Amino acid sequence: MTEDYNNRIEAIKSENVIQVAEWEKRKEEFFAKQADFNAKIDEMKTKYLEINPTSIIEYCEMVLNNSEYPDSFPKNFELEFNPDNKILIVEYELPPIDAFPKIKEVKYIASRKELNEVNVSEVQLKKMFDDSMYKIALRSIHELFEADKAGALDAVSFNGWVNAINKATGKTENNCILSIQTKKNEFFEIDLSNVEPKICFKNLKGVACSKLSTLTPVQPILQISKTDKRFVEGYNVANEIDSTTNLAAMDWEDFEHLIRELFEREFQSNGGEVKVTQASRDGGVDAIAFDPDPIRGGKIVIQAKRYTNTVGVAAVRDLYGTVVNEGATKGILVTTADYGPDAYSFAKGKPLTLLSGANLLHLLIKHGHHAKIDIKEAKKIFAEQEKWK
Repeated sequence: MTEDYNNRIEAIKSENVIQVAEWEKRKEEFFAKQADFNAKIDEMKTKYLEINPTSIIEYCEMVLNNSEYPDSFPKNFELEFNPDNKILIVEYELPPIDAFPKIKEVKYIASRKELNEVNVSEVQLKKMFDDSMYKIALRSIHELFEADKAGALDAVSFNGWVNAINKATGKTENNCILSIQTKKNEFFEIDLSNVEPKICFKNLKGVACSKLSTLTPVQPILQISKTDKRFVEGYNVANEIDSTTNLAAMDWEDFEHLIRELFEREFQSNGGEVKVTQASRDGGVDAIAFDPDPIRGGKIVIQAKRYTNTVGVAAVRDLYGTVVNEGATKGILVTTADYGPDAYSFAKGKPLTLLSGANLLHLLIKHGHHAKIDIKEAKKIFAEQEKWK
């Protein structure tokens, strides 16, 4: 009996040693992650206080993301900060009128044992919509100025967009229905707790139709710039290729313009625009797409890789770095080859899309073109070219 007892005690002690060791390991991992997280926060804070444009945008994104709204409100936005004039441009997706509650109250009728819904009148609904649009604009500007501890913002330019069906045409349209630009010192003179939102908006020289519920578009006072000195004139390639064209052996510049052409067709249904950059490939950007929808697309970086080997994780890391540096909302990498498992693993959970050679051929077919990708043939062609150099 004593021996069994002692054995059990020893077993418990051994198990305890193992559990303590595992706990110590988890503790070390936790503190390591905590230190890494805190270091990133400190780095972000330092860059923010140094008025780094990318950090200013990240900080302002956090401010607006912390605004609490009903779940039916989209709360999507796109930001651009100009460090020269210290103006922050906000392209904000406002909620459509359909997102507002239409039931005013519910009454229980005892005699019939049923619930009776009382709807909000059309007039009340439109007034609620108009008031909310002005309040969201003023609230967003207030939150941005109030949180500006680094003194980075001298002014905010706010454009409110609504994506909704035009009752006159029956088609979905995305219109800017209000636009305002105000300086911080001017805005801080206002006591928002006592103002009438529409009157305050107009007093700040905001632009909007008299009834916002009509969704009448207005010209934004200041929009996010799409100009870039790196852009060059594009030329068409798609019509010059056929089923015998080997994309993996194409001239690299023709390949980049082909990718630009394909994505231009992808985005043009929404009024999008795609521009190709100079041959120097400055900043690791081959093309940039602009989707006019306030947030769904925004600025999208596109890289075209005419490769004959598997694309490794390094290229995907470079793309992600470029997306961050460009202040883009998404990055797309297109190749004639395929990606390694590390590349797909790194892209997971990030605003990155990896298109392989098979995806590229499918995209071509979608837009009425045919080609082939023959890696072996391309390698032979390049090997022959090297011999003649």
